[in-house]
Amino acid sequence: MAHIKHQKHAVRRQPQLSQSAALTALALALPASALAQSVQTLPEVKVSAEAEGSYKTESAASSKYTAPLVDTPKSITVVTEQVLRETNALTLQDALRTVPGITFGMGEGGNPSGDRPFIRGYDSQSATFIDGLRDPSSQSRDMFNVEQVDVVKGPDSAFSGGGAIGGSINLTSKQAHLGNSADIGLGLGTANYRRATVDVNRQLADTVAVRLNVMKEDSDVAGRDEVYNDHLGAALSFNLGIGTPTRIGVDYYHYETDDLPDYGIPYNNPYAATSPNAIYNGDGGPLHVDRENFYGLKDRDFRETEVDSGTLRIEHDINDKLTIRNRTRYTRSLNDYVVTNPGDSSGLNITNGNITLGTAPNTATLPAGFLNRSSKNRHSVSEGYVNATELTGEFQTGFIKHNFATGIEFSENEVDSRGYTVTGTNINGVQYQGASFANIADPDADDAWNGTVTRATAGNKIKTNTQAAYLFDTLTLHKQWLLNVGARWDHFDTKQTPYTTNGTAPAAANYLKSDTHFWSWQAGLVFKPLENGSVYLNYATSANPSGITTGDGADNISAANQNLEPEETRSYELGTKWNLLDNRLSLSAALFDMKKTNAKVTVATGIMDTVGTQRIKGFELGVAGAITKQWNVSAGYTRLDSELSDPGPTTAATDKGNRFPNTPKDSFSLWSSYELMPKLVLGGGAFYMSKVYGNTANTKWVPSYWRFDAMASYEINKTVSLRLNVQNLFDKTYYDKAYSTHMVSVAPGRQAILTANLKF
Repeated sequence: MAHIKHQKHAVRRQPQLSQSAALTALALALPASALAQSVQTLPEVKVSAEAEGSYKTESAASSKYTAPLVDTPKSITVVTEQVLRETNALTLQDALRTVPGITFGMGEGGNPSGDRPFIRGYDSQSATFIDGLRDPSSQSRDMFNVEQVDVVKGPDSAFSGGGAIGGSINLTSKQAHLGNSADIGLGLGTANYRRATVDVNRQLADTVAVRLNVMKEDSDVAGRDEVYNDHLGAALSFNLGIGTPTRIGVDYYHYETDDLPDYGIPYNNPYAATSPNAIYNGDGGPLHVDRENFYGLKDRDFRETEVDSGTLRIEHDINDKLTIRNRTRYTRSLNDYVVTNPGDSSGLNITNGNITLGTAPNTATLPAGFLNRSSKNRHSVSEGYVNATELTGEFQTGFIKHNFATGIEFSENEVDSRGYTVTGTNINGVQYQGASFANIADPDADDAWNGTVTRATAGNKIKTNTQAAYLFDTLTLHKQWLLNVGARWDHFDTKQTPYTTNGTAPAAANYLKSDTHFWSWQAGLVFKPLENGSVYLNYATSANPSGITTGDGADNISAANQNLEPEETRSYELGTKWNLLDNRLSLSAALFDMKKTNAKVTVATGIMDTVGTQRIKGFELGVAGAITKQWNVSAGYTRLDSELSDPGPTTAATDKGNRFPNTPKDSFSLWSSYELMPKLVLGGGAFYMSKVYGNTANTKWVPSYWRFDAMASYEINKTVSLRLNVQNLFDKTYYDKAYSTHMVSVAPGRQAILTANLKF
């Protein structure tokens, strides 16, 4: 790859609208004469555009959950389409802001940039699903084709397979339906925000429909110099046999990004207090610099991603009690970037004197008050297939009613990872490895760069195959007693094969393999004191085999872990759920105790063993729905008491008893809206996160924060409505990701966005 292909970034400020215009024209060419069927059935009353949906839903999207949410003995939070729309959630991180107990981790250190959610203290990057099928590879997901997000908390391997230690996330995509509708969204905002979406559904015959979603976004990041996003997406859904016993669906999804990546600002490591730059010194929190400081290089840094997937769905109702379905999906994704790592451990200089970098004759002097712009990079292509067959239904054995789901799954995923070699002339005192030093207080992204970016000659192909079988059953023992049980068996096989492009023989030590199988369990007893409520006690396990992220995440196969048995986690949860106010409002509460008893830890240099112990206890509260016909609310609070009970013999003794990285002790979220008058809705959100550590030593951290958002929407007529969102209303400077070393991610500043929605 030649660097010149990315030089457009340096002069970018003209929107690239050609692809967007073409896709938009295609969407508008599809006839649309009425609202969707779901909208047509609403009563003819004057309501705001935002009142069409709900904050509450009755069930999770996955058919593996064989009971309504109120009777499911597990903590599940559902972010509905209405909440996604009102909050103007554009990314997965935006969507999950309304779910307490979730943080996001950073890329770097072998872990690629992309969505990396932590649920109840555990990395869940490999436990993200689209319509119930695992969505592999490192991605940054957009919400333009998503209508619901389900977050399952607690060990979830029985439902989701390996890697779901802290829980799982399932995104429900928009599907073609009967009826004709068109929904166009046009958004303008501060920080050069421009976004257009087109959602057109067309009924082609009595049981046939097609739906097209298109999105184009071009924007900067509020409060961050130079950083920008350029995104394009399209999704097509075609369904046959809607409303008949046999249904066939075909989906296609495409999403691409071209961004200037941002690794934030460095930590304020504790250097000498006598330093001339001691003003920047601190105790391991974020460096005390301007929030807008960007340490990257516009002439070098880039991030491009691309995802294409196709899905075939077949469902058949055998009778009124049994349904069989099969789904097959192919996904190919690209994650390609070079990004500046500010404050690399060898390159942040807040000292009394100079630092000499490199070895003679290629050395450079780093003066006090500057940092080295080291680079991190990746070029990985992921290709995967998954096939799942499932039978669901109900039957009776004596007085016991069974609602069940059973199925088998097969998948194969291969990641070809071969990054870049970043080179340049070492100019003593001016540049190091082709990149000029950045002034810590006042960096300049336009600084000259005379290096090159070329593909590395050595790479790895990592292939993972899985086979799984599962069975879930909700047994109605009595109208007040239910038993929910489930089991899943997984066979997990992953191999790493190194290769070179210059004829050099790969190192034999880089051929790696892990082959294991494991069982995961789920059992919950549900007591229903009243029809609208439940009290439950649940036990669940999860398993995490080595290499679960197939070389494209944080848990990759290595020489140290390839022969280890899967990590195992067990959880006990006591909770209660209630539907109140004529089923408009749901309340939930849960106490939980999770323990990983054989966590992977380093026991000697280059040697790992599953002898560590981690434990997390806590509770959470949740509410979702309508308090009155005009007042909606979605809120939650989570308390997480985490402990590294046994971090391993090579870890500092002081780490024992420390808190998990990326695990806030307290987190709270609230989003609410009120219909002030028939056409006007006002809303807002409040979000709190307590202090989060980036490492097990608890020496790197980001402070707690409150963030507030506001929203107002107005329905001009049945066709046109306006919505104003103000994100980070008080322009709070806060940090939303903490890495184990080097740097923290800076959250966006205040941004106002006005969106016009047109419905036909």
